Amino acid sequence: MTNDEFYIKRCIELARKALGKTYPNPLVGSVIVHNGEIIGEGYHHKAGENHAEINAINSVKNKELIPESTIYVSLEPCAHYGKTPPCALKIKELGFKKVVIGAMDSHDKVNGKGKKIIQDAGIEAVSGILEGECLELNKRFFTYHEKKRPYIILKWAESADGFLDKDFKPTAVSNVLVNQFVHQLRADEHAILVGTQTALNDNPALTVRNTEGINPVRVLIDFDLKVPVDFRIYNNEAGTLVLNSIKEGTEGSIQFIRIKKENFLPELMEALYKQQIQSIIIEGGRFTLQQFIDAKLWDEAIVIKNNTLKLENGTKAPQFNYPAGKTEQFRDNLISFFKLK
Repeated sequence: MTNDEFYIKRCIELARKALGKTYPNPLVGSVIVHNGEIIGEGYHHKAGENHAEINAINSVKNKELIPESTIYVSLEPCAHYGKTPPCALKIKELGFKKVVIGAMDSHDKVNGKGKKIIQDAGIEAVSGILEGECLELNKRFFTYHEKKRPYIILKWAESADGFLDKDFKPTAVSNVLVNQFVHQLRADEHAILVGTQTALNDNPALTVRNTEGINPVRVLIDFDLKVPVDFRIYNNEAGTLVLNSIKEGTEGSIQFIRIKKENFLPELMEALYKQQIQSIIIEGGRFTLQQFIDAKLWDEAIVIKNNTLKLENGTKAPQFNYPAGKTEQFRDNLISFFKLK
């Protein structure tokens, strides 16, 4: 591993600390190095607050070292005025010796402009260091901007014989360890979606428990508004988007968005894009999951299998024929991870 890679790896580590908290901004980490020693580091904590580079600069005790230092950043420094001034201009103003960038920002407001500002100021700029890892870090952000839809993660738990429940009634399929993993997943992603049937059968709150984190935005597909308003998905613990074919408007923390029932996926994607939802876990029921699978509209899938549980009768697990990228054993539960190439 080269020195540049070593420091960009540290930038990625720092950036990850804010997973699930920076929407609609990307995850970014930054490190400042002088004569082979880290003299400053920082990451972007949440939208509206300082960017990673500024936090790293602010953490440097002796600012006189900056003109002889290299600043590392996992994503191209921004070049536009948003809630904060452009980081590329700050880097130019302070006169760093060199800038090392992990991945370039394909987002149209940046897209090479940050690097150009730095180079035009006569500062050496290198990009594409551990680029794959830096792109993976912001897969949600890039998918959202490039595909105009959220990054989609399918998730379900099935028994050894391929059922989601016993006799169509809510059934605990996964173990305690897996439940903790699932709640961490919720804290890491922006939103979580279920269909009418899952909401009616399970009355889920879809909030984060058993771990630290922010509750995801809840998305309910309920075309005929069958889910009673006293159900937990309607409580005030998180915001809820209700996609339906009856009404439009906002009531407290609940927003009703009207879409057509037929071929609803494109309209759903458009609605989530407009709401700036960058990633979503599709948790909801066989019918909803199968729609996404059949349309090849997903990026990752997480399938939990309880190998000691046989349910014999109930809702069949979705039909899904893909090879797992990796698997992890959680006692008697096996979690398989898939990626749509």
